[in-house]
Amino acid sequence: VTEPDDAQYEGIIKFLKQQYPERVLNISRKQNKELGSGFILHAGNEEYDWSASGRKKALQQKLQSLDISGDGPLVAQKAIISILKGSMDDVDIASQEVGVVSRVGDGIAYIDGVDHAMYGEVVVFENGTKGMVLDITTENIGVILFDTEGTIGQGTKVSRTKKQAGMPVSSNFLGRVVDPLGNPIDGLGPIEAAEMRPIEEPAPSIIDRNPVTTPMETGILSIDSMFPIGRGQRELIIGDRQTGKTSIALDTILNQKGKDCICIYVSIAQKASTVANLVNTLKKNDAMGYTVIVNSTAADSASLQYIAPYSATSLAEYFMHQGKDVLIVYDDLSKHAVAYRTISLLLGRSPGREAYPGDVFYLHSRLLERSSRLNSGGSITALPIIETQDGDVSAYIPTNVISITDGQIFLESDLFFEGQRPAVNVGLSVSRVGGAAQTKAMKKASGSLRINLAQYREMKEFTQFASDLDDATKRQLQHGQVLMELLKQPLNHPMSHADMVIILVVADAGILDDLNSKQVKKEETKLLDWFNENHSEISREINTTKKLDDNLKTRIITLAKQYRGQE
Repeated sequence: VTEPDDAQYEGIIKFLKQQYPERVLNISRKQNKELGSGFILHAGNEEYDWSASGRKKALQQKLQSLDISGDGPLVAQKAIISILKGSMDDVDIASQEVGVVSRVGDGIAYIDGVDHAMYGEVVVFENGTKGMVLDITTENIGVILFDTEGTIGQGTKVSRTKKQAGMPVSSNFLGRVVDPLGNPIDGLGPIEAAEMRPIEEPAPSIIDRNPVTTPMETGILSIDSMFPIGRGQRELIIGDRQTGKTSIALDTILNQKGKDCICIYVSIAQKASTVANLVNTLKKNDAMGYTVIVNSTAADSASLQYIAPYSATSLAEYFMHQGKDVLIVYDDLSKHAVAYRTISLLLGRSPGREAYPGDVFYLHSRLLERSSRLNSGGSITALPIIETQDGDVSAYIPTNVISITDGQIFLESDLFFEGQRPAVNVGLSVSRVGGAAQTKAMKKASGSLRINLAQYREMKEFTQFASDLDDATKRQLQHGQVLMELLKQPLNHPMSHADMVIILVVADAGILDDLNSKQVKKEETKLLDWFNENHSEISREINTTKKLDDNLKTRIITLAKQYRGQE
């Protein structure tokens, strides 16, 4: 390592005068044998690296950025050789703004000397660890780390990348399990990405959006008949823990098979074993082919749990802008809010209600607002999940997310333990899109279902202490009981659209009212099997026309009566 000669020294002074006009130059020199050769110039917070080690890094970056996806290794060799033959002078040695870590701990590093960092920008520590700027004060910046602190300590050098945090995206992610940074964690090898998308993107404008009119069928009778979800809608699944929230989301994913819909499941602070079971269920039902799992487990840092839903939404937007329909499940946003609260408190932000920071509403609103149906085709349908404590839907985070979404499916513990599964509370659940996202056939078949169930619930409360009831009340109670039994559905068994319409028409006509509660499900299965075997043209007509005219309705009722021997 030699000192710069007179010509080089003059060149440095000339360069500094151009870069920093009207500034007093005070130059000091220090030898560092690790550089190999050449020199590094530090000017304020800027660093210009003209050393051998700096050129080596620049060359590595240039090689990494090469598009060598052509015809095998020969293309790669030619591209690399052409760079090595050419002069290294054309490898850009750009200036870097460099700071140092003043303190680090709990997944957060405070950095001095990086004056121009942007909110959400990625910074790189000298050991290769990456972090994201999440706090900017007059003294320093606060960075959340995407890796364990490890060798980062006081005095570690940090450089800006001038890039927003991003997620690699491509159709190669289908069928894979990845972490929130896009790295595969399923042991199936690397994933080739098409591009990088920022994890934070502005939501589509009102002008770019289409009304929600196409059904996103869940295959769950109680939801598709009474609280229909449309493509581009955001429907909240809310309830206490262990009431079947993830099961509803999973059934909806299974029901998208063959419907040209890509599914993304985001696990936030779930146990790794829970996610492994979910992946096994998807594989067993041949659903992994159109699904991506973005997984941040309970063992991951709060930083990774915080960015997981945003990364997954960037991947969903990549598919949406190609004109595809995407279903994204956030499981669950309560834990996401807790991860953000952890980060905010560690960054020293003021705690508000329940110690959540003041912008916790914006945390979820900017995420869910990205789900929409575009004029240009393509949509993102969001199913956020929120866990309540003892059924309290009026708590802080639940009310926040209820006000952001277009309806909620409320799952009740009492119903769940009574054996009513899915445990959908018909009174508190709602879809704010309603019949607009239903087929004409479903709308007609389920017309009186909600009111019948409401009347049954009221009558049941009213008559529970009465001893003798008149025949009309008995009939109404029996009819309501049969409807409640029909709404029960086994796990991982979504129903087809035609089967739902047929059973709703049959139930509405009172054809199953003579059965006791234990016989209803068996009779329903037999009846639908009989229709599919002997009268498959009815299912075909419902599936193709999506309509239910009076003739078809009468035919269904007549055939059902014949099957049950009531004619």
